[in-house]
Order: sequence, then structure tokens, then C-alpha cells
Amino acid sequence: MAKPSSPLANPDVTEETGTGAGDGLEARVIVYNCDCHTYQQVISLLCKYVPGMTSSHAFELAYRIDHEGEAMVFEGEMQQAERIAAALANGGLRVVVQ
Repeated sequence: MAKPSSPLANPDVTEETGTGAGDGLEARVIVYNCDCHTYQQVISLLCKYVPGMTSSHAFELAYRIDHEGEAMVFEGEMQQAERIAAALANGGLRVVVQ
């Protein structure tokens, strides 16, 4: 096999990696089962207060809350997570921001 006439170039790096710190994904809103709301009440609250929530995804989360005891319903900036958690709590849901 013949040797190349010029040295091989290093490939350009196009992917950047990071730890996630400072990218806005700093908090999660967790809803816990309390056996005091219907699926429809939970779905309505999630659709009303969680940005981008659809009724089908809210149903999946309500099912997870009911059967697993909890579900993460939002992940994002701390201030937004706190606003969402406060609104869900005012609706009677048991929530925590992590």
C-alpha cells in the first residue's frame, strides 16, 4: 500500500458537550399521588399550568402518579418550575421542586 502524499488532517469537532449547568435545565417539578383527585382533575391542572402539555401526555403522567406514586411533570429553569409547582399546589396537588 502506498503512503499518502500528505499527512492526514484531524477531523473538525462539531459536537459540544457540557454538564448541563447553566443551560436552563436546573429544576424538576414532581407531583405525588394523594388519592384525593380524579384523573380528569389532574389532567386539567397539568394542561393548564405546564407549558406544552397535551391531554394525552397529561393522562400518561396521571397514570404514572396513580400507579407509581409520583411523576416528573416539568423540567426547566428554577423560577418557572417554582411558578408551575405553586400553581399545581394551589390546585390541590402534592408537589415538590427538586
